[in-house]
Formats: sequence, C-alpha cells, structure tokens
Amino acid sequence: MTVSAAALEAYWMPFTANRDYKKKPRVIVGAKGHYYHTDDGRKVYDSFSGLWTSGIGHCHPKIVEAVQKQVATLDYSLGFQAGHDRVFELAEKVVALAPEPFTQIFFTNSGSESVDTALKIALAYHRARGEGHRTRLIGRERGYHGVNFGGMSVGGMSPNRKAFGSSLLPGVDHMRHTWDLEHNCKVRGLPAWGAHLADDLERLCALHDGGNIAAVIVDPVAGSTGVLPPPVGYLEKLRETCDRHGILLIFDEVITAFGRIGTAFGAQRFGVNPDIITMAKGLTNGVIPMGGVMVQEKIYQAFMQGPESAVELFHGYTYSGHPVAAAAGVAALNAYEEEGTFEQSRSLEAHFEEVLHSFDNHPLVKDVRNFGLMGSVEMESRPGAPGARGMEVHKKCFWEEDLVLRNGMDAIQFSPFLNSKPDDMTMTMEKIRKVMDGLD
Repeated sequence: MTVSAAALEAYWMPFTANRDYKKKPRVIVGAKGHYYHTDDGRKVYDSFSGLWTSGIGHCHPKIVEAVQKQVATLDYSLGFQAGHDRVFELAEKVVALAPEPFTQIFFTNSGSESVDTALKIALAYHRARGEGHRTRLIGRERGYHGVNFGGMSVGGMSPNRKAFGSSLLPGVDHMRHTWDLEHNCKVRGLPAWGAHLADDLERLCALHDGGNIAAVIVDPVAGSTGVLPPPVGYLEKLRETCDRHGILLIFDEVITAFGRIGTAFGAQRFGVNPDIITMAKGLTNGVIPMGGVMVQEKIYQAFMQGPESAVELFHGYTYSGHPVAAAAGVAALNAYEEEGTFEQSRSLEAHFEEVLHSFDNHPLVKDVRNFGLMGSVEMESRPGAPGARGMEVHKKCFWEEDLVLRNGMDAIQFSPFLNSKPDDMTMTMEKIRKVMDGLD
C-alpha cells in the first residue's frame, strides 16, 4: 500500500514535524510481535514497544481474539445509568492487581483524560468533605501529564507551557525536577542524591498553607521528559508531607503501570501508596484506547452520600468503559498473568541496564538514565540546533538499520518489550551506536 500525496496532506500528525515527515514519509502498514511492517516491504524492529504501550508485542493473539469476539457481540453500550459485563470484569481485575487500599476504578479513554479526571476527583473529594477551600494543585517541573488543559497545567514541559500558558489553570505550582548532572550523571538505577528535593513541597505548603492544597501529582519515574528516576527516598518524603498536611498524592502511572518497572504498579515497586493512581497504555497493551483512575476506598466513600438516586460525580465520557476496550483490557491482564510478564520484565532489567550504559563513554553522550525497562541516552545538542542529532538518529535508524526508536529532542528513549530477548536489546544498542558513531 502506498499513501497518496493527497492522503498525506490531509492528516495533521500529532507531535510530528509534519513538513519534514511528508518529504520522505516513514509509513507503517502492519505489525506482528516485536516488528512493524513498512509500505516498502521491510520488517523494522520496534525498540519502543509502541509508545510505552505494547509491552507483550503487537497483535497479541489472545487480545486480537478477544477484541474480534467482543465487537461481534456488543460493539457499544451506553455507560451512563447502564453497564455491561466486560467493564465490571475488567474493574475487578485491575483492582485485584493494585495495592490493598485501592478499591474502585473510573475508566477513561487515554492518559490525558485520566489525569484530568484524577484532578477533578481530588477537588471534588475535598469539597464533599467540607474542605472546598482546598483548590491548589501541585505538579513538578519536567513532569508530563498529558495534553488536556488540566494535565498541561500541572505538567512541567516547557513547550506546552510556552504555547498554551495564557489559558492554563490558575492556582497551580510546581516543585523542582530531580535531574542533576553534577550529582547524578550516568547513574545506574535510582540516584542516591536528591531526596531533599522533595522538601520543595514543604516550601510550597509554607507559602500557600498546606490546608489550601488539594493534591500533588508526580509520575513515579518521569518518562516522556527523558526518563528521570526518583532519588532514593524522594517519593517517601512526598508521601510524608502529604500526610502531614492532608493533601492527596496522585501517581501518574500511565507509563509505569503494568510491568514497565517490574510490578503491576509503580507504587508497589517503590513501596509508597498514593491516594489516586492514573493509568492507560498497558491497560490494553495499546490495542484499544483506554485509561483509568483508581482510588482508595476513603475517596470513593466520600462521594457516596446524599440521596441514592443522585449522581455522585458529575463526570464521564461517551466511551468510558467501552466494551471492546474492556475486552482488550481483560485479555491483556489475563495474558500478563498467564505469561508471567511482570516477572519477565524484572528479570530483563540487569541486561537492559548493562547494554544501555555501554553508551556512558560515547563522545556525544551527555547522560544515561534507567530504571526498570525505561531508559534514555541523552546526547549533547549541536550548537544552535537542539534536537537535530536526535532526529538524525531516528531517521537513519529507520532507513538504514530497520529500527524504530523514539527521540525526544536529543534524548533517545527506550521502552523495550516486557518479553524481549536479551539479544534484542543488544542488537538495538549496536545499531544505534553504529548510527551515532557516524554523526558529527
């Protein structure tokens, strides 16, 4: 299949340099397992498992079968004042994987929607408890929480704030990020230095009065910003400060959930329980768009007051808990369990760390970071051309090495399949090194 010029022009692509891309399109027409198939007949290895999404491979037969069966049985069902069997089944399965305090999940269609839903739940929770004055939200610099206005407001990605800053939510502050080249350059795993950076939250509590703050949101391991693992003890300190001031702690686990760091949820890997967890991506292995917001029992019960016939949370989406997405989710969670995916992911961490840090001494590399099956190799930028090296690596890998990778500016990001073979990881790094060695 060849995409026509008219078709190329008609599609405004997301997070893409559209004019550059359309000069020489990189078109994918199929996928199976760990490989994409291109329109020019090549198999290219997917080094990013979709977009942090497809942990057990593309077109997984168990999920494909479940989706095909579901769409022929119940393609859609309204989710307001009605429910279907698959969504209840999925809810039970997700909650069963979670830390014990979590008892309910609200379904969305994406990570961005999950974050905005979590923020609304946090604000409404305090109001339901008679603390409607708690309206301030705290995010973190370099945090990424999607592209809706709520998520951009608590997020700390400067391009989003530059473009849309005039219309972001008021009453939002940000803690400092945790990336520090002086103390943590090319550290393997969690940095030992930096737990004190969590004291920024205490500073903001002193500034605004902690009693006015509704929630703090962080990604346990920042992903899209270039993979920033938290310093040892950092998340624990945030939890302690939130408890001291009655603030809800939200973990944005759109990336870290479902095996990416070796457990069902990052909260379990770090031994820190937030009050709310957002998710998406791995929930369905990326097969059908779906997200969710999981809450502790205390939050759910705060809403279950007043007349039983009244809507407790005036919020939802047309496609919340879509039957086909729910079927994909059930099948994905079953596959994770049957195939030992989370354990397999954990077993691959040491090899992934080793091959990733083989770039530590490369002359173009500024930093290397990793945790779980998340990693980043950050190159020095060309003078006056930030992002140019990263884009060149991306293109050359696709055309010359049959490899798809994700570049965020000059940082190459890695999200290997949770069921990768060690040789796949080694091959990926060798191909990237070959390309990088040829750069100026």
